[in-house]
Amino acid sequence: MFKILDKKVLAPSIKQFVIDAPLVAQKAQPGQFIILRIKEGGERIPLTIADFDRENGTVTIVFQEVGKTTKELGTLQAGDSIADFVGPLGEAVDFTGRKKVLGVGGGLGVAPLYPKLKLLKENGVEVTSIIGARNADMLIMEDEIKAVSDRMFVCTDDGSKGRHGFVTVVLKELLEQGEKFDEIIIIGPPILMKIGSEITKPYGIPTMVSLNPIMVDGTGMCGCCRVTVGGEVKFACVDGPAFDGHKVDFDELIKRLETYKDEEKLALDRHEGGSCKCHQ
Repeated sequence: MFKILDKKVLAPSIKQFVIDAPLVAQKAQPGQFIILRIKEGGERIPLTIADFDRENGTVTIVFQEVGKTTKELGTLQAGDSIADFVGPLGEAVDFTGRKKVLGVGGGLGVAPLYPKLKLLKENGVEVTSIIGARNADMLIMEDEIKAVSDRMFVCTDDGSKGRHGFVTVVLKELLEQGEKFDEIIIIGPPILMKIGSEITKPYGIPTMVSLNPIMVDGTGMCGCCRVTVGGEVKFACVDGPAFDGHKVDFDELIKRLETYKDEEKLALDRHEGGSCKCHQ
């Protein structure tokens, strides 16, 4: 069992847990993820490692309550325990030779962006960040991102904080103004990563995205997390989750993410005690 040492509500429906997981913390690297089960027989869900502390043996995860399992996870409190917490999984990121990097995070994507920017800052890289959300209430980890950035831009879709508009607007402005970066990191909803990668491609700037396809085992055996990158099939769990944004087939990814929408809704309805029309 893995004990929840601390719980914070970062925004409506977005929670942060600090988990006592010393073996995972010892090996964790930015860009990697874990798979957890709340209880025996429960659903396995992948979550990016938002931070880790080797000395204290803790791993931080951030999640949004969307489906049955994440809503159930959100009801747990500090002092409760999680049955399984497997990791670190996936490939760690490599920023060798980078001197100036731009990080773009939208919505929940700010959480997995943070450890990457933290690593860059610790290695003397000049960091510019753009973070955004639908509104001021949904903006997360602003202080943490600011602490690892030389410059930070904040955007909200409704203009309730920072710039009025999407993070991609600021991204486009910076590039049009002649800003140069050794790499750009874009993490958020698939449509954000797609549009962001399309913006950076004409400038020839390497662009890293972090993909979140459907995943089951996390070790490359089930094949559920397959994505097409550069015309080749890759498994996000073992080949990623970080990939070259200019090579990802985002249209395929978005379509595959819709595969189990009906089943997900049915499971959520049953969990919340709602009515559903079952097959007779």
